[in-house]
Amino acid sequence: MNFLEWMAVLGILLLILALASAYLRWLPVTTSLIYLGFGLLIGQLGVGLWDMDFLHIAGWMEHLTEIAVLVSLFVSGLKLRMPLRDPAWKSAYILAGPVMLACIAGVALLCHFALGLSWGIAVLIGAILAPTDPVLASLVQVNNSRDSDRVRYGLSGEAGFNDGTAFPFVVFGLLLIEQETLASGWVSDWAVHRLLWAVPAGLLSGYLLGRLIGKLAIFLRARNADTSMSPNDSLALALIALAYVGAELIGAWGFLAVFAAGLGLRHAEKDAADESETPSEELIANAVPHMAEGGLAPRELPLEGGKIAEPKVAAGVMVGDILTFGGQLERMLEVLLVTMLGVLVSVHWDWRAVPLALALFLVIRPLSVWLLMPRRYLDRTQCLTVGWFGIRGIGSLYYLSYAVTHGLLPDEAEAIIQLVISVVVLSIVIHGLSTQPLLRRYERSRGDTPTGHG
Repeated sequence: MNFLEWMAVLGILLLILALASAYLRWLPVTTSLIYLGFGLLIGQLGVGLWDMDFLHIAGWMEHLTEIAVLVSLFVSGLKLRMPLRDPAWKSAYILAGPVMLACIAGVALLCHFALGLSWGIAVLIGAILAPTDPVLASLVQVNNSRDSDRVRYGLSGEAGFNDGTAFPFVVFGLLLIEQETLASGWVSDWAVHRLLWAVPAGLLSGYLLGRLIGKLAIFLRARNADTSMSPNDSLALALIALAYVGAELIGAWGFLAVFAAGLGLRHAEKDAADESETPSEELIANAVPHMAEGGLAPRELPLEGGKIAEPKVAAGVMVGDILTFGGQLERMLEVLLVTMLGVLVSVHWDWRAVPLALALFLVIRPLSVWLLMPRRYLDRTQCLTVGWFGIRGIGSLYYLSYAVTHGLLPDEAEAIIQLVISVVVLSIVIHGLSTQPLLRRYERSRGDTPTGHG
């Protein structure tokens, strides 16, 4: 399949989605499931328009999935407005820490004893599959920055944190495959540099950078009504790049830094809004028409009386623009990557993934949440809901690409590729079919009005 053919196929898919969006919105499935089905249609199991092997594309797949995850992490951080000490955050900390570790251990044990894989490969697969996905999990994350629902907030925070906190264990799995034993001194070196330093350093550096740049941008923006002087999409991309590169230069995890940069930018907005409970982008929605319509800022803000001089107005325009731009970029990357996943699974399907996926979705994650989550943070119903909504997706594809390009032998890589891709596809199918009905049921039980989403 050459470039023109691929562009034609992608164009047809986007056209169908655009024209049918009003109908797809109310289907009891997620749009990711539709993209996956389209990929299956044009792949080996369908008309055979596109054939590719993951081993041959792992290099550029690593960078493409990395970009998608970075954008999603930044947007996720920007949506989370509650103070870091608020009880709503506590469930996210538990999910991204003890629960994720339990999932890694559970998958590793199953891969070793049930599938006969070596401990190194088993741990690596556990680390790749343990984190939930920030790209595909948008449906179960916070609806907006005022959403304080414990389930949505916990899942949003988890997806942001654990795509960084899983990275040390991916590296641990690779080192275990290479060293074949825990006897040498590499474990202590890994713990100090990859865990004790890299995790907090990434979070702190990203948060400080996001908050500093946010304050500077709001200060400058409040003194100029011409939005062309401060394009917010460029600001978002610059902050993502600088947070990521800065963290990598000091030996910290870039994913965590980018997520924390989004948090820092949001807290700069809160400072400008004088800690108002209403986000600035909502306060100015009626004053700035493009904000209410969900579009990017016009060249000149249609405000009267110099209101742009108020920091909360500048902050509202900045955050609103970035959320809109980030959401659009997320959706475009999701279409491309999930369609590619549908093509890949026709080449790399492994039936052993079925019991592994069912064990992960039905036993390992739900049981980990049930046992490790204190009831003062989530009640029984919320624990069951969170235990089910553990969607795997683009983040796992990134870690898979990273592992393949960082020292795995072809035979080792092939076994891991088949299992990971198959489990991710099963997650998209199973969660894609169940998310909307279960989410509506949860919202009704909480007295919320169910909303339809694609």
